[in-house]
Amino acid sequence: MKRAAILFAIAAIGSGLPGLAEAQGRARVGEVQQQRREQQRDIRDSLGADWRPQQDEARRGVRQGRLLPLESVAPRLNRRAPGRLLDAGLENRGAQTVYRVRWQAADGRRIDYLIDAATGAVIGAQGE
Repeated sequence: MKRAAILFAIAAIGSGLPGLAEAQGRARVGEVQQQRREQQRDIRDSLGADWRPQQDEARRGVRQGRLLPLESVAPRLNRRAPGRLLDAGLENRGAQTVYRVRWQAADGRRIDYLIDAATGAVIGAQGE
């Protein structure tokens, strides 16, 4: 009798395992999808959640002649440290408007520049 009860318990547990494995698989898929969504959000917000207003402000400044376009700043940086632009954003530092530029040098270093958006002058560099 005990043997039959043990065999019955093993069979009951065994029949539930495929459902448990399926549930665990769905949970893992859900975790992976959540991680991907977070990574995509981190990429979109790498310069902060307010990047769209920054972009609009930069466009207005360029149209009004107050700011240099970012496309004219990149060649200057390339002469200073050959490489490529990773991303950039606009910041206000008191009365001064600056571009914060993340730059990847040809040798792989990441350099963070602060550029006066009105003149194109480098006013700070980290990682150079």
